[in-house]
Amino acid sequence: MDPVFEAVRLLLSPSTLLVISAAGLFGLFVGAMPGLTATLATALLVPVTFFMDPVPALAAIVTTTAMAIFAGDLPGALLRIPGTPASAAYVEDAYRMTQKGQAEQALGAGLVFSVIGGLVGSVILASTAPILAEFALRFSSFEYFWLALFGLSCAAFIATGSPLKGLVSLLLGLFIATIGIDITTGYPRFSFGVVELMGGVSFIPAMIGMFAVSEVLRWAIRRKREMRVVQQRIGHIFRGQLENLARYRVGVVRGSLLGTLIGVLPGAGADIAAWVTYALAKRFSKEPETFGTGRVEGIVQASAANNASLGGAWIPALVFGIPGDSITAIVIGVLYMKGMNPGPTVMLNRPELLYAVFLTFFVANLFLLPFGWLAIKFYRRLLEVPREVLMPLILLLCMVGAFAINNTVFGVGIMLVLGVLAFLMEESGFPVAPAILGIVLGPMIEQNFITSMIKADGSLLAFFERPIAAVLGIVTILVWGYALARMRQPTPTAEPAGRA
Repeated sequence: MDPVFEAVRLLLSPSTLLVISAAGLFGLFVGAMPGLTATLATALLVPVTFFMDPVPALAAIVTTTAMAIFAGDLPGALLRIPGTPASAAYVEDAYRMTQKGQAEQALGAGLVFSVIGGLVGSVILASTAPILAEFALRFSSFEYFWLALFGLSCAAFIATGSPLKGLVSLLLGLFIATIGIDITTGYPRFSFGVVELMGGVSFIPAMIGMFAVSEVLRWAIRRKREMRVVQQRIGHIFRGQLENLARYRVGVVRGSLLGTLIGVLPGAGADIAAWVTYALAKRFSKEPETFGTGRVEGIVQASAANNASLGGAWIPALVFGIPGDSITAIVIGVLYMKGMNPGPTVMLNRPELLYAVFLTFFVANLFLLPFGWLAIKFYRRLLEVPREVLMPLILLLCMVGAFAINNTVFGVGIMLVLGVLAFLMEESGFPVAPAILGIVLGPMIEQNFITSMIKADGSLLAFFERPIAAVLGIVTILVWGYALARMRQPTPTAEPAGRA
């Protein structure tokens, strides 16, 4: 038990607690700014960790990540602009709840169930790290292909309205994902001689443009009718959350466990966990048609999956040195910088380090409750700012976020072009979420498909020869079969939704 006591001593030292508090405030600020992701926040911390001991350095990264993932819900609920990609899955429901005068319920659910999911992920991280990491090692390119394709299948459930329009939006996102250098031939695709396009379309400017710029354009065109939206006071954010926990307890458990498992798989991350969980929440809901219109059920489950995936991503990173997501890829670099090679030997040579990381996840998620409450109370002041001031300021922040990705004006151009495209799509009844999903998962699908075909010498049967790949493949095919069956059904005619 000596390593455990040593970990507690290191974690509860005043200097480490001060680092955790400062990192929490930093994570909340970065996550709440559209385009400034949790990964970017972690990357910005790396130079600071040069001057820290290992435990405070890792504690800062853990706390910043947990806070940033939650903070992405704030602009999503109040402005329909997800602060982080993980918040994009349920931004429509959160914003619709705000329009109905239920901002406190949407933000309270995001906060409370982010904490619950984070604690569940922490428990699983501390108790089953070696087992889950060993399971993740069994995944080859075949399994990753089916996993990404299954994630893409979420578009079949996420899309509201016409399934055909959802499919068109998905294909548009996949097309955008193909722009850049071909991974097999090294030949540029759809770059039209533009050097900047050879690197592909960055996801962050695309997300900012398709959610934020389109919303600014919509306000500019209909501002007389939009002025009265979300002018409300945020009261008791914890009111009604126990009822939500009781009503959706099965979904919360499912989202937390699924988020952790997806986090374990390298390359997945919180955003994919949120999309998949939201899709399953809609699939198993008694009222799936209400998703996207301001229903808290999807927020509850996807928020739990968001933070649960963070703990899962650290499992293969710490035990085997395999990054679970882009954040833990940075963590591995920090570990090497501190002279500690991640892998099984860490558990033997520095067990107090692992226990400190486990405890940090618990402390960071507990800190999230008061910090998140303060962030919501401060952020609600945005509702009191006149729209004529707020919308240009939002556009300016979005331009800064798009520029910061690669420090180039080209990212701002991508953001503006896709923002106009998303505005035209929504005006024509085409949902934006499937397009975003296609941009995220397109490269992963293409890379793993080509790698698998090279391994199998062109045989498609190889995609079903491995047990895990066969199960994932059959489930994915059934999901797509269901989606095609839905498309064949006649869409019931209904009155078009009025635009307030």
